[in-house]
Amino acid sequence: MIPIAKPWIGESEAEAARRVILSGWITQGPEVAAFEREFAESVKAPHACAVANCTTALHLALLAAGVGPGDEVITVSHSFIATANSIRYCGAVPVFVDICPETFNINVDQVEAAINASTRAILCVHQMGMPCDLARLLAIADKHSLPVIEDAACAIGSEVFWQGEWQRVGKPHGDAACFSFHPRKIVSTGDGGMITTKHKSWDDKFRLWRQHGMSASDSVRHASARVIFERYPEFGFNYRMTDIQAAVGREQLRRLPEVVVRRRELAATYHSLLQDISGLKLPIEPDWARTNWQSYCVGLPEDCDQRETMQVLLDAGIATRRGIMCVHREAAYQSQAWKSIQTLRCSEQAQDRGLILPLYPQMERGEQETVATGLRHALLREHVS
Repeated sequence: MIPIAKPWIGESEAEAARRVILSGWITQGPEVAAFEREFAESVKAPHACAVANCTTALHLALLAAGVGPGDEVITVSHSFIATANSIRYCGAVPVFVDICPETFNINVDQVEAAINASTRAILCVHQMGMPCDLARLLAIADKHSLPVIEDAACAIGSEVFWQGEWQRVGKPHGDAACFSFHPRKIVSTGDGGMITTKHKSWDDKFRLWRQHGMSASDSVRHASARVIFERYPEFGFNYRMTDIQAAVGREQLRRLPEVVVRRRELAATYHSLLQDISGLKLPIEPDWARTNWQSYCVGLPEDCDQRETMQVLLDAGIATRRGIMCVHREAAYQSQAWKSIQTLRCSEQAQDRGLILPLYPQMERGEQETVATGLRHALLREHVS
């Protein structure tokens, strides 16, 4: 079986976890602090705060932006359900705009029409690692004095051309950027998340809220020569990362440059192997973006059945995934509040016609050729039938 993804993790990560386990300090502590410093440096962010996962990161970022009950947040339906869920956690309403089919990212041309007196923030997504059009989006946000939160769950190592130079997603260019360390992401800690921000006041809030709103962290209390009684001045959450995860993350972060180079090589190989298949739409990288190719998603020909194509490939030992989900189509959101001022036709087509192919750093040329050949046969079979 050729899997859809495979974490690149080995002895260095295992030894890092072992070291922390034997140290006696396994929850949020010195390893988390070191991971935060190294992550901030890697993306050139002023502040980075580690949390339990990217969903919690999005939740805290929206709270810091002042999002609350009755507010509206502009985002996309074409994303993992956590994007919209984080808005609902705040009691706010997601307002969905459609995507650009070429990049699977928010259609900036539709954003301004969705802004009204209830709009509190914009939550954009760098879908599958492909940076969205931040320059145009931030110009609109600045015009209307709206904070921008970047859902960068898949985008660690991706770059945008910004003010004459290439800069990593997470600098951040908006007000905060939120990352995931899930096993399908490029840097994995098993699970986990990180929030980068340019606002010290936001970072202070993240650190307070992630640990139940506790006024003095475990690290401060254990390091003190005097007894400290902590207080709980604000309502908080248990959104902490463990030191075991952070130690693994530090090792993974060292691999990041090599991993991104390798994934870009693999994407180029797919381009060359698939470019002559009639009706197949290949992903496009804008000239102002450098994606990490967290996923390689193609668009199937119009007359092709997505499920049948995936089954033919699975029968041949090739795992695939459908296009990214559309939240507004899910049963959970038949009873949740959401809005859209226009149709979400491109989002729905991306879900129905999208096919994510296997891609991981350890992948060999022969495996990619097997995938390409299998896809050709599946499409030919569909066409004949």
